[in-house]
Amino acid sequence: MVKHHLFWPVSVLAVLLVFNFIYSPSFFSIQMKDGHLYGSLIDILNFGSPLILVAIGMTLVIATKGIDLSVGSVVAISGALSCLTISKSSDQNGVGVLLLSLAISLVLSLLLGLWNGFLVANAGIQPFIATLILMVAGRGIAQLITGGQIITITSSTYKYIGAGSLATLPFSIFLVAIVFAAAALLTRKTALGLFIESVGCKPTASRLAGIRSRTVMLAVYMFCGICAGIAGLILSSNVSSADGNNAGLWYELDAILAVVIGGTSLNGGRFYLTGTLIGALIIQTLTTTIYMIGVPPEITLVVKAFVVLAVCLIQSEAFRQSIVTRWKSRHYPAEREVKSHVA
Repeated sequence: MVKHHLFWPVSVLAVLLVFNFIYSPSFFSIQMKDGHLYGSLIDILNFGSPLILVAIGMTLVIATKGIDLSVGSVVAISGALSCLTISKSSDQNGVGVLLLSLAISLVLSLLLGLWNGFLVANAGIQPFIATLILMVAGRGIAQLITGGQIITITSSTYKYIGAGSLATLPFSIFLVAIVFAAAALLTRKTALGLFIESVGCKPTASRLAGIRSRTVMLAVYMFCGICAGIAGLILSSNVSSADGNNAGLWYELDAILAVVIGGTSLNGGRFYLTGTLIGALIIQTLTTTIYMIGVPPEITLVVKAFVVLAVCLIQSEAFRQSIVTRWKSRHYPAEREVKSHVA
């Protein structure tokens, strides 16, 4: 039970939820207003949706022993381009302009993912450097799209993506569910998941075994770009504006943390989408907790870093084993002497 890869992430999430309940008994209360559900738990799911989407894409990239540092920039580019397209229209509430803005943003996000995949799979550039290029350049592209300003729109149809409701729940939750289900089906019900894991373990051996490792790597980077693009749409539509400078800032780090907390190794190979989902919820719950207890904004990131470090140490089997060994040597020194004599 303890050795199950989801045991510690679920335990940490449960501890955070219990702490919130003790600190604020109304934390678990959910109310129905105007046909919509409201509450802290709903907010965690709603505001955590962009991070979950980015983390899902990041999981598959990391499974191939890669990394994508450009997801935050892609988030900013997607939201900026979509808001710019809508702002140039005479009818911002029109369905046609909405579909056009979504298509342009998602196609560009796909192409940006293809660019990253090309640099890694075909050009042979290390994933860290290849995606760092777009991370830096992409933030500049987002600012060029917005002209260095915050683009504000008044489109109720576009706002529905991030702030609308369906069946009393935020619409963004359904977007996450669709992407998660698609990723799970493709990677667990088809051979694609095995191909991804084999490329992450031994790319040369997988290629010699007949797996098109370059195609697999291109596919996962493109999927990661699409996930970041959808996250950018949710973020920008939620506030009906696009900020090329701050949108998606540090999302790449939170996504990597969510993947690692979920049990996926940065060395590639086996990956856990459900673990990533729980990891992203841990990060969003932690953020909500920090704001709720009134931690000053200037030390929020420090507190968050320490908590995440503690979670990673708890998950580390080597760290837990060293703690147990030290505890036994301190409390049972005679047992250690006996073992040394036997040896």
